[in-house]
Amino acid sequence: MKPYVILNAAMTLDGKIATKTGSSEISGKEDLIRVHKLRKEVDAIMVGINTVLVDDPRLTVHKIDVDAGDNPIRIVVDSKARTPLDFRVLNDEALTIVATSEDAPVDRIKTLKEKVEVVIGGTGRVDLKSLMEKLAKGGIKTIMLEGGSTLNYSMLKEGLVDEVRICIAPIIVGGVNAKTLVDGDGIDSMGNAIRLKLKKSYFLDEDLILEYSVIS
Repeated sequence: MKPYVILNAAMTLDGKIATKTGSSEISGKEDLIRVHKLRKEVDAIMVGINTVLVDDPRLTVHKIDVDAGDNPIRIVVDSKARTPLDFRVLNDEALTIVATSEDAPVDRIKTLKEKVEVVIGGTGRVDLKSLMEKLAKGGIKTIMLEGGSTLNYSMLKEGLVDEVRICIAPIIVGGVNAKTLVDGDGIDSMGNAIRLKLKKSYFLDEDLILEYSVIS
């Protein structure tokens, strides 16, 4: 048992989700509205610790009109419990869950528990499959994955992503050190690639939106 996971991201035509300096303002106004509508529909938003440290995101619904209580739960995958206590992801705008590994510093876990819910599991790194099971048992049915390259790859590799929604902006940035949609160790053989099936495609201004089901 696990939640239904939608990986959502914006990328350049050459597959970058940020420049080498970390700049990630890729999609246009209409796509930002699409993203916040999706945030409103799901039970939770998941990101990795690197996204938190680089962007200090709110991870709330604020580009569209919402009623109080419409913000989804925020989930931070943070194996070493490095989430800064003064960052916006821990504010009181929405509930937050921080997932850490068993090797995270005990004092950091204790401090985080004073502010948010902490889920512990996995040696060295968070056990993502176990995390998904715990989240499902806690009543979370749908998750919007807004991860960076590493978390996106790890979730896909573990077979935990059900759908991929991508905004492709008509821009190219290049850069060997610029982050791509997925990173990690990568697949060795094309025959073992994670396969998708196109469900829907449409334009929002100049941005192309592609929606896929993950089939393997």
